[in-house]
Amino acid sequence: MLEPHHLAIVFLVTLAYAAVSRRLEASLLTLPMVFTALGWVIGRGGIELVPTHTQHTVVHHLAEITLILVLFSDASRINLGTLRKNVGLPLRMLLIGMPLTLLLGALLAHWVAPAAPWSVALLIAAILTPTDAALGQAVVTSPNVPARLRQAINVESGLNDGLALPVVMVAAIASAQITGTVVQDLPDNVWVFTTLQVTLGPLIGIAIGYASARLLDRAIHGRWATTASQGIYFLLTAFLAFVAAESAGGNGLIAAFLGGLAFGNTLRSPKEFIHEFMESEGQLLTMATFLIFGAVMVPMGLEHANLKTVVLAVLSLTVVRMLPIWLSLTGTGLSAYEKIFLGWFGPRGLASVLFALLFLDRFAIPGRHDIMACVVLTVMLSIVLHGVSANPMANRFAKRAAA
Repeated sequence: MLEPHHLAIVFLVTLAYAAVSRRLEASLLTLPMVFTALGWVIGRGGIELVPTHTQHTVVHHLAEITLILVLFSDASRINLGTLRKNVGLPLRMLLIGMPLTLLLGALLAHWVAPAAPWSVALLIAAILTPTDAALGQAVVTSPNVPARLRQAINVESGLNDGLALPVVMVAAIASAQITGTVVQDLPDNVWVFTTLQVTLGPLIGIAIGYASARLLDRAIHGRWATTASQGIYFLLTAFLAFVAAESAGGNGLIAAFLGGLAFGNTLRSPKEFIHEFMESEGQLLTMATFLIFGAVMVPMGLEHANLKTVVLAVLSLTVVRMLPIWLSLTGTGLSAYEKIFLGWFGPRGLASVLFALLFLDRFAIPGRHDIMACVVLTVMLSIVLHGVSANPMANRFAKRAAA
């Protein structure tokens, strides 16, 4: 644990960030950039205030909690009426762009490291395929970006985490078996497992989101619930959707996203508490996650970094992401800039870190340190590059409209 005076340093920096947050929103600095850098400074990469024995499970659980809340809250702010008019964009990105990303990512991973088994190449591609809603906040919430593009990015990042999980698991199992490792706690049938993941998760998430919203409407209408308790209700609904789906064999991340979508579009009462909650408690969770990522994961990733991991990280954010998205959007009528915009804003963050920790710590996978270094470098580059480019690229839409 951090000493009291170490915590005081973290709190002072957080206070300073909160005090100038409005100015920072208009700058090139973002919350993930600030707190990842702060984590690195106080962690093993800098003055080593964070204990070196800090477990990966701390990062794992914190990233999972933050991801659940971000998925649920972002989905709750999607308008289904608007989404129906432009549902083709996220569907193309998920059903065409995502498989092409997995394929191209595996091919390039094997090209960069030809000695690695194909299962390891697929594992790297699958871990780095999901996009991150938390790192895309500046774009998703910008009024300058057309609504159809914002919702396409939001829906894609909300669903591709859960869709990638079965692929990550299959690739991790195949990679572990190469070393002769006996993998524990495996599903009896991978195909049944995958089917349950993508069917039970959505059904349970939608059911819980709908029922919770109806119940909250009645509570607010009958003056049973206080304003403060509505934020707590919102938080617990997100976690209930996740836990219920996981307990039944479904995918909790998909359940959290679709549960939020059902909740936000069913609730008839004022929804200001959702925005207020995410601007306070939600921000604190995101700060803590990237702080620990910078303190624990970044030094480890830099320690094992090499030319191959750097090349894979750069390719994952550019060619592997942008080319499949461009191809998937062919025939949609989008301009070249809009296709580039949707292809570029596929930031890698919490989901990739979560998958890497979940499977690399659990299975004896060959080259696990190189894989972790590749994931960490990709997320680091994404935090900086997507953070720096978010406002300028979003503002260009306003300039184009004015012109």
